[in-house]
Amino acid sequence: MPEVNERKHTYNAEASVLSGKLLLPVSQTIEPQAHAKLDPKGGYFNQRLDGFRLESVISFRAAYSHVAGNKSNKPGEGWNTLTTTVVEGLNVMEVLTADRVVGQTITEHPLKGYMPSISFLGTRFENLRIAGVPVELEWDQEIFGSTPANDLPYALHPSVVSRVSRQYDRILQNKNLSPALQKHYNRLSSTLGSAEAVECSLVNRVAGLFPGTIAGNVITIPGFGTITLAKLTVKHEDPIESAKTHKKTTFTLTMIDLKLGCAISGDIPIGGGSTNGGGG
Repeated sequence: MPEVNERKHTYNAEASVLSGKLLLPVSQTIEPQAHAKLDPKGGYFNQRLDGFRLESVISFRAAYSHVAGNKSNKPGEGWNTLTTTVVEGLNVMEVLTADRVVGQTITEHPLKGYMPSISFLGTRFENLRIAGVPVELEWDQEIFGSTPANDLPYALHPSVVSRVSRQYDRILQNKNLSPALQKHYNRLSSTLGSAEAVECSLVNRVAGLFPGTIAGNVITIPGFGTITLAKLTVKHEDPIESAKTHKKTTFTLTMIDLKLGCAISGDIPIGGGSTNGGGG
């Protein structure tokens, strides 16, 4: 564990390009593919996978993940962590396709205090299509903004709460939202600003002439399932009550949270990575 001014930092980051479980027509667990996990002392680790195919459900031409952690050599800067997943030539049941899906989180834990900065620079979809029709996206990669002052947790920051609340409103305004999704986002909305975790998205809106319904970053396609794009969660743990902050903050980004609900059923997150790290 790297130590600066008697303060130790433990790195924690991992990523996989694909995992999940098929329920129908057969029950099958999909082990994490191209899984990379960072050593607590930092360093660099990567994994690559070429020519993946799971029956006729999902395939990709190539994919890789890498994680890295190091102490910045710039004066006054802290400990940096990078988590990246890349999927090239993605094809899900000839319905959902993309030339390239990139998910990336970059955090810096400060020398003083505990709340890290966060950046999603490089995160993107290239030529994302549904049924051959281009998917248009309105991004908000600054949804968490700059690092909160006074070590305030992101989940409690008024600006973060306000931006996430507007995302929930856009989703809940859709009259065709399924009962399950309506229940999920009503629950998230009711706990926003008071919980130690928050779920949101780097995508505010989706548009396109493809079949199905759109609610914010959630796409529901009859006969296929539900696609949630660029889902992001932040979770705060190990509280310091006297300072009203937390030692551990975990960011988890899932580029495509796929829930198939047709002749083929299952939950398949694509392009998932998480990072937290912490100091003592």
